[in-house]
Amino acid sequence: MDDLPVGAPHGLKLRAARETAASLREVILAGGFTDGQDILDPEHIKRLLYLKFDALNRPSLRPVVNATGVVVHTNLGRSLLPRCIFKDLLEIAGRYSNLEYNLDSGGRGNRYSHVEDLLCELTGAEAALVVNNNAAAVLIILETLAKGKEVVVSRGELVEIGGSFRIPDVMSRSGAILKEVGTTNKTHLKDYESAIGPDTALLLKVHQSNFSIIGFTKSVPITELTELGSRCGISVYEDLGSGVLIDLSRYGLMHEPTVQEALKAGVSVVSFSGDKLLGGPQAGIIVGRKEIIEKIKANPLNRAVRIDKLTLCALEGVLRLYRDPEKAVKTIPTLDFLTQDLRAIQTRAKRLLASLKALKIDGLGLGLKETISMAGGGSLPLERLRSVAVTVKTSMGLASIADMERLLRKNDPPVIVRTEDDAILMDARTILPDDIPIITTAVSKACCAAADDVPLGVAEA
Repeated sequence: MDDLPVGAPHGLKLRAARETAASLREVILAGGFTDGQDILDPEHIKRLLYLKFDALNRPSLRPVVNATGVVVHTNLGRSLLPRCIFKDLLEIAGRYSNLEYNLDSGGRGNRYSHVEDLLCELTGAEAALVVNNNAAAVLIILETLAKGKEVVVSRGELVEIGGSFRIPDVMSRSGAILKEVGTTNKTHLKDYESAIGPDTALLLKVHQSNFSIIGFTKSVPITELTELGSRCGISVYEDLGSGVLIDLSRYGLMHEPTVQEALKAGVSVVSFSGDKLLGGPQAGIIVGRKEIIEKIKANPLNRAVRIDKLTLCALEGVLRLYRDPEKAVKTIPTLDFLTQDLRAIQTRAKRLLASLKALKIDGLGLGLKETISMAGGGSLPLERLRSVAVTVKTSMGLASIADMERLLRKNDPPVIVRTEDDAILMDARTILPDDIPIITTAVSKACCAAADDVPLGVAEA
């Protein structure tokens, strides 16, 4: 342990030594080494100790290269933030700010004021509120407006989102009473009409953002639902899930209902995510009529689900970009990735291919392949995004595709890929220009590690 960095915490050194010894013990007991291989050589053990120490000392939350082609990848942090707002984030993170301080009056301010005016300007809403995610938005809206009362919703819209969070479960937690109407594939306006009673507090419409029912189907347009709500004096709430502020059909994608469309249709309150198609940080955005938003703001639960200063800073920066929709599409990575021209993706794929070919590694088969990218993040489930990927195959004693994928994943930074037809696919749609040298180095290191006689279980210690 004396060879480890001077000044490193003793407890960390001790843990690295113990876990290295445990890894070696497991390999020896399993017979996972070749004849004549001295895995107990002191220099070899020292190298493994350094590897283990570095692994324990690096941050757990780390940047990765997303070569999967899934644009809003939930497991990889969803949307990337625009680089143009990084400076503002650093300033807010490293300095005091006017988070809840009114610079005009010199008294206490409201943290929501930093984005409320922007949201009202962009959507046409009377008021707005932001909480930590859309599930929290659904919870606080239902708890505020319908606790102990009935909420009418179509059976075809009782969705489950990532992490097994279901609309009925969230509704139950809120204290609202679920009243299902219609069938899985067909719900008519008369179903809502017959369900309305003295205990009805809300008509709820949930956008099917992460799945689609096709064929013999019927759903009630939001305009008809708001007309019904108006006649009966009942508020209408639409959960858009992955909400958008720009009509994506202008860029060749399927039309997603926008927040502006919902509000123009007369919806009382709308909620949507900040970190999916909007392309911002994780947040739940609530917009709608002023009297409703004020009730939600006054709910004590609001403090438990409020957002912090870094989320506010990032969200404000992203929302400002939407003042110029054309600029937003080019500047916000999520929108840029979704609307990229196939030729631009192909050019980037060719650059990566040329960089990998320059390694001149025997047994490494490289090529290009047209593939399909996905929007991801519970968004645009039927959208098939044409893309181009670099394919990697191995032969002549190199690692198997499964081992190569694992070694790329163990790289620093990790390179996350897809595997298909016994090949690795690196989809260029989600590869950034500065990812190309990282991927090239990772492939080179993976091939070198695969050629090592040391078992992978020990090499990754």
